[in-house]
Amino acid sequence: MTRPLIVRTDRELEVPGLDAALRERGDLVLLPDGITEAALAEAVAGADLLLMCYTPVTARVIAAAPRLRGIVKYGVGIDAIDIPAAIARGIPVVNIPEYAEATVAEGAITLALSLLKRLPEVAGGMQRDGWLWPETRLLGRDLAGACVGVVGCGRIGRHFAGIAAAGFGARVLGYDPQVDAATLANHGIEKTDSLHDLLSAADVVSLHATLGPGSRALIGREELACLGPGAILVNTARGALIDEAALVETVLAGRIGGVALDVYGQEPLAHAGHPLSPLFGRDEVILFPHLTFFTHEAQARLEADTLARCEEILGGLPVTVRSHDPRLRAQGKGVVFPPG
Repeated sequence: MTRPLIVRTDRELEVPGLDAALRERGDLVLLPDGITEAALAEAVAGADLLLMCYTPVTARVIAAAPRLRGIVKYGVGIDAIDIPAAIARGIPVVNIPEYAEATVAEGAITLALSLLKRLPEVAGGMQRDGWLWPETRLLGRDLAGACVGVVGCGRIGRHFAGIAAAGFGARVLGYDPQVDAATLANHGIEKTDSLHDLLSAADVVSLHATLGPGSRALIGREELACLGPGAILVNTARGALIDEAALVETVLAGRIGGVALDVYGQEPLAHAGHPLSPLFGRDEVILFPHLTFFTHEAQARLEADTLARCEEILGGLPVTVRSHDPRLRAQGKGVVFPPG
């Protein structure tokens, strides 16, 4: 019996348990980040299953894989997959939406607290000088009693809000046109229908929105201008939610208290030649390498859930889609949507 061919892109993201399990079920090919569309199309020509994290899966790639039975995003965001092309071919697409909800929320809180407590500047000064005295320029701020704005109140945004409100006693405002006020109130969030009002009121703003045509550059020059001069902006969602050129201008002009980024419109980041390169080396900026999801616990959940979806596809079963993203919910073949 012919063993299925399984292709996993983005091999730099290590998932050793998953890889070992997949090798027991078929012939596994690992491809690097940055592989060209042509090379990926060639690699999947005989593939039964394709796993991706960051590498774009275009209509050309899908068309080049006549045996393909499923596409698994081992992560959450599905923007890099041409889902209409997959639907047209009857190829199910699934992501892993629940593995890192609390993990990323914890990461966002950690980044916000690090800026509030001036951790980069203080820790850097200690490493450089051995000791720092309590000068006024090093005064930090409390999250307790602060106003926190959450943009995008899905699973991760709600987790973040719960930590900020119940854990630290912050007032939490939420902006999400898709979620009603009663639902947000149940999570300790005051709904606001105006993004600008939220940005103007918040001491800390954390982005947790999904990326779509209506949210690309959601935080642009006009929105950044709404922020108070001491406000902190945290993005652990999608880099393209922010107009990054406008963000650089805002930071260099000193019109924002601090910025913490874990995601970027163009990854990986680089010291030179990247739109955000000017932000390196600044005390009020934290640049994290898209790793707020990366904990022992979250990775164990990711590997287990990904393997379960792969086994469904390879076993000829409908694949379980737990995401409520309408792009995935538009699928009508080879998928099943559990209640809840």
